[in-house]
Amino acid sequence: MSLVPSNQERQHVVGGPVAIWTFALDSLPASRAKESAAELEDLGYAALWFGEDQGREAFVNASLLLSSTKTLVVATGIAIVYVRDAMATNAASLTLAEAYPKRFVLGLGVGHRPLLEQRGHIHRPPLSAMREYLEGVDASPYTAAKPEQRPPRVLAALGPKMLMLAAERADGAHTYLVTPEHTFEAREILGERAILAVEQAVVPTTDRQQALRLARTHLHEYLLLPNYRNSWLRQGFNEQDLVDGGSERLVEALVAWGDEQAIRERIERHLSAGATQVCVQILAETAFEEFSGWRRLAPALLDR
Repeated sequence: MSLVPSNQERQHVVGGPVAIWTFALDSLPASRAKESAAELEDLGYAALWFGEDQGREAFVNASLLLSSTKTLVVATGIAIVYVRDAMATNAASLTLAEAYPKRFVLGLGVGHRPLLEQRGHIHRPPLSAMREYLEGVDASPYTAAKPEQRPPRVLAALGPKMLMLAAERADGAHTYLVTPEHTFEAREILGERAILAVEQAVVPTTDRQQALRLARTHLHEYLLLPNYRNSWLRQGFNEQDLVDGGSERLVEALVAWGDEQAIRERIERHLSAGATQVCVQILAETAFEEFSGWRRLAPALLDR
Protein backbone atom coordinates (compact mmCIF):
# COMPACT_ATOMS: atom_id res chain seq x y z
CA MET A 1 0.00 0.00 0.00
CA SER A 2 1.39 3.40 -0.92
CA LEU A 3 2.04 5.99 1.78
CA VAL A 4 0.84 8.82 -0.45
CA PRO A 5 -2.35 10.81 0.28
CA SER A 6 -4.78 11.34 -2.56
CA ASN A 7 -4.54 15.13 -2.34
CA GLN A 8 -1.18 15.83 -3.99
CA GLU A 9 -1.53 19.58 -3.72
CA ARG A 10 -1.99 19.38 0.05
CA GLN A 11 0.91 16.97 0.44
CA HIS A 12 3.24 19.18 -1.57
CA VAL A 13 2.85 22.07 0.88
CA VAL A 14 4.44 20.10 3.72
CA GLY A 15 6.83 18.07 1.59
CA GLY A 16 5.37 14.57 1.70
CA PRO A 17 3.42 12.07 3.80
CA VAL A 18 5.99 11.05 6.45
CA ALA A 19 7.97 13.43 8.65
CA ILE A 20 9.92 13.32 11.90
CA TRP A 21 8.83 15.03 15.13
CA THR A 22 11.51 15.41 17.81
CA PHE A 23 12.67 17.25 20.91
CA ALA A 24 16.03 15.47 20.81
CA LEU A 25 17.94 17.98 18.68
CA ASP A 26 17.81 20.45 21.56
CA SER A 27 20.11 18.12 23.50
CA LEU A 28 22.84 18.48 20.87
CA PRO A 29 25.20 21.37 20.20
CA ALA A 30 23.91 23.44 17.29
CA SER A 31 26.55 22.07 14.90
CA ARG A 32 25.50 18.48 15.58
CA ALA A 33 21.79 19.33 15.43
CA LYS A 34 22.37 20.75 11.97
CA GLU A 35 24.19 17.57 10.92
CA SER A 36 21.26 15.47 12.18
CA ALA A 37 18.80 17.56 10.18
CA ALA A 38 20.92 17.04 7.08
CA GLU A 39 20.90 13.29 7.73
CA LEU A 40 17.10 13.31 8.00
CA GLU A 41 16.98 14.99 4.63
CA ASP A 42 19.34 12.40 3.15
CA LEU A 43 17.21 9.57 4.57
CA GLY A 44 14.24 10.96 2.67
CA TYR A 45 11.93 12.26 5.39
CA ALA A 46 9.71 15.07 4.14
CA ALA A 47 9.83 17.42 7.09
CA LEU A 48 11.21 18.02 10.55
CA TRP A 49 8.86 19.18 13.32
CA PHE A 50 10.00 20.32 16.74
CA GLY A 51 8.42 21.81 19.84
CA GLU A 52 9.11 24.89 21.91
CA ASP A 53 9.29 24.67 25.69
CA GLN A 54 12.43 25.31 27.73
CA GLY A 55 14.95 24.78 24.94
CA ARG A 56 15.90 26.70 21.81
CA GLU A 57 13.74 29.57 20.63
CA ALA A 58 11.48 28.33 17.84
CA PHE A 59 12.38 30.66 14.98
CA VAL A 60 16.10 30.75 15.68
CA ASN A 61 16.03 26.96 15.82
CA ALA A 62 14.15 26.77 12.53
CA SER A 63 16.76 29.02 10.93
CA LEU A 64 19.59 26.77 12.14
CA LEU A 65 17.94 23.67 10.73
CA LEU A 66 16.93 25.25 7.44
CA SER A 67 20.46 26.57 6.90
CA SER A 68 21.90 23.05 7.10
CA THR A 69 19.50 21.49 4.57
CA LYS A 70 18.43 22.05 0.97
CA THR A 71 14.99 20.52 0.54
CA LEU A 72 13.77 19.50 4.00
CA VAL A 73 10.65 21.31 5.24
CA VAL A 74 11.07 22.63 8.79
CA ALA A 75 7.99 23.22 10.92
CA THR A 76 7.39 24.68 14.37
CA GLY A 77 5.22 22.26 16.25
CA ILE A 78 4.41 24.55 17.87
CA ALA A 79 5.62 28.12 18.46
CA ILE A 80 3.80 29.34 21.57
CA VAL A 81 1.84 32.52 20.96
CA TYR A 82 2.41 33.89 24.48
CA VAL A 83 6.18 33.88 24.02
CA ARG A 84 6.27 36.69 21.42
CA ASP A 85 3.85 39.27 20.14
CA ALA A 86 2.03 38.95 16.83
CA MET A 87 4.27 41.39 14.98
CA ALA A 88 7.39 39.45 15.97
CA THR A 89 5.85 36.17 14.83
CA ASN A 90 4.78 37.66 11.52
CA ALA A 91 8.25 39.10 10.91
CA ALA A 92 10.06 35.91 11.86
CA SER A 93 7.87 33.67 9.72
CA LEU A 94 8.09 35.94 6.66
CA THR A 95 11.85 36.24 7.08
CA LEU A 96 12.23 32.45 7.01
CA ALA A 97 9.79 32.06 4.14
CA GLU A 98 11.73 34.57 2.06
CA ALA A 99 15.12 33.05 2.87
CA TYR A 100 13.98 29.43 2.38
CA PRO A 101 11.09 29.42 -0.12
CA LYS A 102 8.45 26.70 0.36
CA ARG A 103 10.43 25.08 3.17
CA PHE A 104 9.02 26.61 6.36
CA VAL A 105 5.69 25.82 8.04
CA LEU A 106 4.46 28.07 10.84
CA GLY A 107 2.81 26.04 13.57
CA LEU A 108 1.20 28.09 16.33
CA GLY A 109 -0.42 27.09 19.61
CA VAL A 110 -1.56 28.55 22.91
CA GLY A 111 0.42 26.14 25.07
CA HIS A 112 -0.69 24.86 28.47
CA ARG A 113 -1.87 26.92 31.41
CA PRO A 114 0.33 25.38 34.16
CA LEU A 115 3.49 25.79 32.10
CA LEU A 116 2.66 29.31 30.94
CA GLU A 117 1.85 30.52 34.43
CA GLN A 118 5.25 29.26 35.58
CA ARG A 119 6.72 31.68 33.02
CA GLY A 120 4.64 34.57 34.27
CA HIS A 121 2.03 34.64 31.51
CA ILE A 122 -1.68 35.07 32.14
CA HIS A 123 -3.45 32.26 30.34
CA ARG A 124 -6.62 33.37 28.60
CA PRO A 125 -9.42 31.29 27.07
CA PRO A 126 -7.59 29.49 24.25
CA LEU A 127 -10.02 30.07 21.42
CA SER A 128 -10.37 33.83 21.86
CA ALA A 129 -6.66 34.23 22.57
CA MET A 130 -5.73 32.44 19.35
CA ARG A 131 -8.29 34.30 17.27
CA GLU A 132 -7.04 37.68 18.48
CA TYR A 133 -3.43 36.65 17.96
CA LEU A 134 -4.07 35.62 14.36
CA GLU A 135 -5.82 38.91 13.73
CA GLY A 136 -2.71 40.65 15.06
CA VAL A 137 -0.42 38.60 12.83
CA ASP A 138 -2.49 39.38 9.76
CA ALA A 139 -2.61 43.09 10.58
CA SER A 140 1.13 43.43 11.30
CA PRO A 141 3.21 45.67 9.04
CA TYR A 142 6.30 44.17 7.43
CA THR A 143 8.62 46.39 5.40
CA ALA A 144 11.48 43.98 4.66
CA ALA A 145 11.81 41.97 1.46
CA LYS A 146 8.77 39.74 1.25
CA PRO A 147 8.58 36.08 0.23
CA GLU A 148 6.82 35.14 -2.98
CA GLN A 149 4.35 33.16 -0.85
CA ARG A 150 3.57 33.43 2.82
CA PRO A 151 4.43 30.27 4.77
CA PRO A 152 1.64 27.77 5.46
CA ARG A 153 0.11 28.35 8.90
CA VAL A 154 -1.28 25.54 11.04
CA LEU A 155 -2.75 25.62 14.52
CA ALA A 156 -2.26 23.18 17.36
CA ALA A 157 -5.83 21.92 17.58
CA LEU A 158 -7.44 19.02 19.41
CA GLY A 159 -11.02 20.03 20.08
CA PRO A 160 -13.68 20.84 17.50
CA LYS A 161 -13.75 24.59 18.15
CA MET A 162 -10.01 25.05 17.64
CA LEU A 163 -10.16 22.82 14.57
CA MET A 164 -12.93 25.03 13.19
CA LEU A 165 -10.77 28.10 13.83
CA ALA A 166 -7.90 26.37 12.01
CA ALA A 167 -10.20 25.82 9.04
CA GLU A 168 -11.32 29.45 9.14
CA ARG A 169 -8.12 31.38 9.87
CA ALA A 170 -5.22 29.05 9.01
CA ASP A 171 -4.12 26.53 6.39
CA GLY A 172 -4.80 23.58 8.65
CA ALA A 173 -4.01 21.93 11.96
CA HIS A 174 -1.29 20.07 13.81
CA THR A 175 -2.59 17.39 16.17
CA TYR A 176 -0.66 15.57 18.89
CA LEU A 177 -1.32 12.35 20.82
CA VAL A 178 -4.44 11.40 18.91
CA THR A 179 -5.92 8.25 17.44
CA PRO A 180 -6.69 7.61 13.76
CA GLU A 181 -10.36 8.01 14.68
CA HIS A 182 -9.60 11.55 15.84
CA THR A 183 -7.79 12.15 12.55
CA PHE A 184 -10.93 11.17 10.66
CA GLU A 185 -13.05 13.55 12.73
CA ALA A 186 -10.49 16.35 12.37
CA ARG A 187 -10.51 15.96 8.58
CA GLU A 188 -14.30 16.19 8.57
CA ILE A 189 -14.10 19.52 10.44
CA LEU A 190 -11.16 20.98 8.50
CA GLY A 191 -12.48 20.15 5.05
CA GLU A 192 -10.73 18.51 2.13
CA ARG A 193 -8.12 21.14 1.24
CA ALA A 194 -6.65 21.89 4.68
CA ILE A 195 -3.31 20.58 5.94
CA LEU A 196 -3.63 18.00 8.72
CA ALA A 197 -0.24 17.15 10.19
CA VAL A 198 -0.63 14.41 12.79
CA GLU A 199 2.04 13.54 15.35
CA GLN A 200 2.37 9.81 16.03
CA ALA A 201 4.59 8.50 18.83
CA VAL A 202 6.18 5.11 18.12
CA VAL A 203 8.40 2.60 19.89
CA PRO A 204 10.18 0.39 17.34
CA THR A 205 10.42 -2.78 19.46
CA THR A 206 8.57 -6.10 19.60
CA ASP A 207 9.03 -6.21 23.39
CA ARG A 208 5.60 -5.14 24.64
CA GLN A 209 6.70 -4.43 28.20
CA GLN A 210 9.53 -2.21 27.01
CA ALA A 211 7.15 -0.42 24.67
CA LEU A 212 4.60 0.19 27.43
CA ARG A 213 7.30 1.45 29.80
CA LEU A 214 8.71 3.93 27.28
CA ALA A 215 5.22 5.03 26.27
CA ARG A 216 4.16 5.65 29.86
CA THR A 217 7.35 7.61 30.54
CA HIS A 218 6.49 9.76 27.52
CA LEU A 219 2.85 10.21 28.52
CA HIS A 220 3.54 11.04 32.16
CA GLU A 221 3.77 14.83 31.77
CA TYR A 222 0.86 14.97 29.34
CA LEU A 223 -1.41 13.14 31.78
CA LEU A 224 -1.02 16.17 34.06
CA LEU A 225 -2.22 18.66 31.45
CA PRO A 226 -5.96 19.45 31.16
CA ASN A 227 -5.81 20.04 27.39
CA TYR A 228 -4.74 16.47 26.72
CA ARG A 229 -6.94 14.88 29.38
CA ASN A 230 -9.98 16.61 27.92
CA SER A 231 -8.95 15.56 24.41
CA TRP A 232 -8.69 11.91 25.43
CA LEU A 233 -12.07 12.01 27.14
CA ARG A 234 -13.57 13.38 23.92
CA GLN A 235 -11.84 10.56 22.01
CA GLY A 236 -13.75 7.95 24.02
CA PHE A 237 -11.47 7.19 26.93
CA ASN A 238 -12.59 7.59 30.56
CA GLU A 239 -11.10 8.82 33.81
CA GLN A 240 -9.92 5.33 34.71
CA ASP A 241 -7.81 5.31 31.55
CA LEU A 242 -5.97 8.41 32.79
CA VAL A 243 -4.64 7.12 36.14
CA ASP A 244 -1.53 5.14 37.12
CA GLY A 245 0.43 6.18 34.05
CA GLY A 246 -2.43 5.50 31.66
CA SER A 247 -4.32 2.30 30.96
CA GLU A 248 -2.95 -0.16 28.43
CA ARG A 249 -5.93 0.73 26.24
CA LEU A 250 -4.96 4.41 26.25
CA VAL A 251 -1.23 3.81 25.87
CA GLU A 252 -1.52 1.45 22.92
CA ALA A 253 -4.06 3.66 21.19
CA LEU A 254 -1.74 6.67 21.35
CA VAL A 255 1.69 5.04 20.93
CA ALA A 256 2.37 2.55 18.15
CA TRP A 257 4.91 -0.18 18.83
CA GLY A 258 6.24 -3.28 17.12
CA ASP A 259 8.28 -4.01 14.04
CA GLU A 260 8.55 -1.78 11.00
CA GLN A 261 5.39 -3.18 9.44
CA ALA A 262 3.31 -2.57 12.58
CA ILE A 263 4.45 1.04 12.74
CA ARG A 264 3.85 1.51 9.04
CA GLU A 265 0.31 0.20 9.46
CA ARG A 266 -0.46 2.83 12.14
CA ILE A 267 0.84 5.58 9.88
CA GLU A 268 -1.27 4.26 7.01
CA ARG A 269 -4.35 4.35 9.24
CA HIS A 270 -3.82 8.07 9.87
CA LEU A 271 -3.23 8.75 6.18
CA SER A 272 -6.31 6.77 5.21
CA ALA A 273 -8.29 8.73 7.81
CA GLY A 274 -7.29 12.02 6.17
CA ALA A 275 -3.88 13.05 7.48
CA THR A 276 -1.79 15.08 5.05
CA GLN A 277 1.37 14.14 6.88
CA VAL A 278 2.22 11.89 9.82
CA CYS A 279 4.98 13.28 12.04
CA VAL A 280 6.69 10.26 13.60
CA GLN A 281 8.11 10.77 17.09
CA ILE A 282 10.36 7.86 18.08
CA LEU A 283 10.44 7.14 21.81
CA ALA A 284 13.74 5.77 23.05
CA GLU A 285 16.01 5.70 26.09
CA THR A 286 18.51 8.14 24.56
CA ALA A 287 18.81 10.59 21.69
CA PHE A 288 21.31 8.23 20.06
CA GLU A 289 18.73 5.42 20.06
CA GLU A 290 16.10 7.80 18.68
CA PHE A 291 18.39 8.76 15.79
CA SER A 292 19.10 5.08 15.15
CA GLY A 293 15.34 4.59 14.93
CA TRP A 294 15.13 7.22 12.19
CA ARG A 295 17.56 5.17 10.11
CA ARG A 296 15.93 1.83 10.89
CA LEU A 297 12.41 2.96 9.99
CA ALA A 298 13.27 4.98 6.88
CA PRO A 299 13.23 2.07 4.37
CA ALA A 300 9.86 0.82 5.60
CA LEU A 301 8.18 4.23 5.92
CA LEU A 302 9.60 5.97 2.88
CA ASP A 303 9.48 3.18 0.27
CA ARG A 304 13.16 3.63 -0.46
